[in-house]
Amino acid sequence: MKKLLFAFSLFCAANIASAQLKMPAPSPTQIIKQDFALGSIELTYSRPSIKGRKIFGDLVPYNAVWRTGANAATIIKFNDAVEIGGKKIDTGSYALYSIPNDGSWEIILNKGITNWGSDGYKQTEDVVRFKVNTMKMKEAAESFTMQFANIKPESCELQIMWDKTAVAIPITALIKDRMRASLEKAMMGEKKPFWNAAQFYNEYDKNSTKALENINGAVAENPKAFYMWLYKAKIEKEMGDKKAALASSKKSLELAREAKNEDYVKMNEDLMKKLK
Repeated sequence: MKKLLFAFSLFCAANIASAQLKMPAPSPTQIIKQDFALGSIELTYSRPSIKGRKIFGDLVPYNAVWRTGANAATIIKFNDAVEIGGKKIDTGSYALYSIPNDGSWEIILNKGITNWGSDGYKQTEDVVRFKVNTMKMKEAAESFTMQFANIKPESCELQIMWDKTAVAIPITALIKDRMRASLEKAMMGEKKPFWNAAQFYNEYDKNSTKALENINGAVAENPKAFYMWLYKAKIEKEMGDKKAALASSKKSLELAREAKNEDYVKMNEDLMKKLK
């Protein structure tokens, strides 16, 4: 009887140990959050590995809806409106599906965010569907990889890479008109945001005259702001007024040395060499 109880205890202990043993996930989950434009984009996906297998056209069949990863459906979340595939995408979460083919992929944003992979996928729930060309990589990506790249104020790319195949999904922000409306409203107030206005007109609106007008207002209110004086010099250089740009850069250099900011000292020295 004692032997039987002892054997039963060992059996129970072995089962408890097995239940408690944590193993690495074969396709681990990755969550990426990228600040973009006036909001952010969050991506949740699982990362399978090649493990010596043939991937596209075999493990991932051509001309079939793919979960774009492993396990549950890949989810992309926008907390501000964007444009993808020529269509405005509202804030919220979407399942990111794809249909790989040799030479191009079809990219799909779908409402089925609770789907397990492609199970439960319904074409009637597609929000947008468009094609992107594939690119060949020199080195194979062993783990399925997604990343945000080429991030600019109004555009970025979601890059997808596995094995030696890559695709890039362009994402555009719809922010310029909103920024302009917000700026024009702020400029009607008692405290005018000259510095922000200078950056908007220079970098977004490409209106050098308005940018110079506002940077002049900014340096008048902040005469020791060496970074504003350098920005003013760059605008003047862009407008072809090298004499004014040189004077502004000299002022910025003087203030930067006074503030012991070596980065701006060097930037001004480099700019002045181009202006002479």
